[in-house]
Amino acid sequence: MSPVRPGRVRVTRRDGRLALEAALGRRGLGPVAGVDEAGRGSCAGPLVVAACVLGGRLTADLADLDDSKKLSPATRERLHDAVLRRAVAASVVVIEPDRIDERGVHRCNLEGMRRAVAALDPPPGFVLTDGFAVDGLGCQSTAVIGGDEVVASIAAASVLAKVTRDRIMVDLDPRYPGYGFAAHKGYSTPGHARAIEQLGPSDIHRMSYANVRRAAQAHSRSSTR
Repeated sequence: MSPVRPGRVRVTRRDGRLALEAALGRRGLGPVAGVDEAGRGSCAGPLVVAACVLGGRLTADLADLDDSKKLSPATRERLHDAVLRRAVAASVVVIEPDRIDERGVHRCNLEGMRRAVAALDPPPGFVLTDGFAVDGLGCQSTAVIGGDEVVASIAAASVLAKVTRDRIMVDLDPRYPGYGFAAHKGYSTPGHARAIEQLGPSDIHRMSYANVRRAAQAHSRSSTR
């Protein structure tokens, strides 16, 4: 594990999933929170950001913690409930598509991370983010390269964000029939693009995204023929 400092740090699996949190705790910088998001690359539905503080050890029900994208839906669901049982603190922030169109997804992601960290009780003494640095978190922080794969608290936040967002998209599916949100969760797929071309964009599509605008234009052209 390279030294903890402002900017970015690299951790490997050999160091252990709680190695960075433990090192920071020994320096009196705890509690240590991990932060991550889900839905950044989606073209429909919300962006969801989660923050999580875990305890000092990984219990057996958290042994499978990893980048949520690598886990099966069933494993994510099981871990989501286990994280909420075991976490010292956890919070989830949902940012709607119109806000993303207004401010841009990266600014919304930063905003969501700040809000998620601010909602933690007890407040963290240090925050670990996945991949890129975030300012304005109210305490010291550092970015971890590939953090959701090697840092337990970031992986836990990743699972909370992903499961929360997937559940939202499944709930939205019957309100927007024909788009297939329960299957692709709002991400860009050939079937999703065809649905937008046939039906037009819904009010949960992100119109600031180029692929949505292209599909909407194709729908408009076909409707006027």
